[in-house]
Amino acid sequence: MTATTTKTTPRTGRGRVSTQAGPRTVRRPGPLRRCLERKLPYQLLTFVLFATAWELYARARGGLLLPGFTETLRATVALLGDAELWRALYVSNQALVLGFGLAVVVGVPVGTALGRFRLLERYADVYLNILLVTPVAAVIPLLVMSFGVGLASRVALVTAFSVVMVIVNSRAGVRQVDPALIEMARSFGAGERWIWRWVLLPGALPAIMTGLRLGLGRAVTGMVLVELLMVSDGLGGLILTYRGLLKAPPLYGTIAIILAEALLLVTAAHWAERRLTRWARTPKSPPYPARSTR
Repeated sequence: MTATTTKTTPRTGRGRVSTQAGPRTVRRPGPLRRCLERKLPYQLLTFVLFATAWELYARARGGLLLPGFTETLRATVALLGDAELWRALYVSNQALVLGFGLAVVVGVPVGTALGRFRLLERYADVYLNILLVTPVAAVIPLLVMSFGVGLASRVALVTAFSVVMVIVNSRAGVRQVDPALIEMARSFGAGERWIWRWVLLPGALPAIMTGLRLGLGRAVTGMVLVELLMVSDGLGGLILTYRGLLKAPPLYGTIAIILAEALLLVTAAHWAERRLTRWARTPKSPPYPARSTR
């Protein structure tokens, strides 16, 4: 007597037998669907709606102090060919580069040390809280009185604006490292230097990069603020000049150039963050369901 085996076949629909075998293949979406899933079309649409609303409102209710979008665009293009704008950009970005660089050099080591050594944090936490709650604009007169009205005061203010975000995020990044990893490294005989190099700093890198990106945005704010309030030079001095002469189109054009520079810098920082922390991102599931090719 021989044993017989029966093979069941799946049925689909009204008693029809499916002869498909093997895994289903994923059909690649069309170009229209891929385009709609990107952010750029929606960002362009938002910008077009904003520009249209600005132009319509300026024509209906605007006047001497509110130019239209097209007029501002023409003034911005004209400013890009003006040597005075490039001189102002050079002067302002001097303070930005030096101040933000100093914030990185000081903020990352201080933040990681505060996150690692609790005793050190007990002594320094009160000063960090003071920097967090104190309005930095109120400190501008003290900085000018201490450093003068030159480059040193502008660098100090840019550093004060941005260093807090770098310290706080660096400290949070070290604290987010799993203590089990540190204990495991110690059980294998790793010293403090090895733990810093292979456990703490790689684990804290995503938070550190986020702090650098946020600090860069605040550095741009401090760069313009000190020039508007105390030191009339650079881009802030250019804004004050156009405001005093009631030249609204170049005034709006200068502000647009500052916003474009800040957006470009933050985008570059975000790109560097994604490149350096690719290993920390969780893999995404396939965005499209599997479809049968039958």
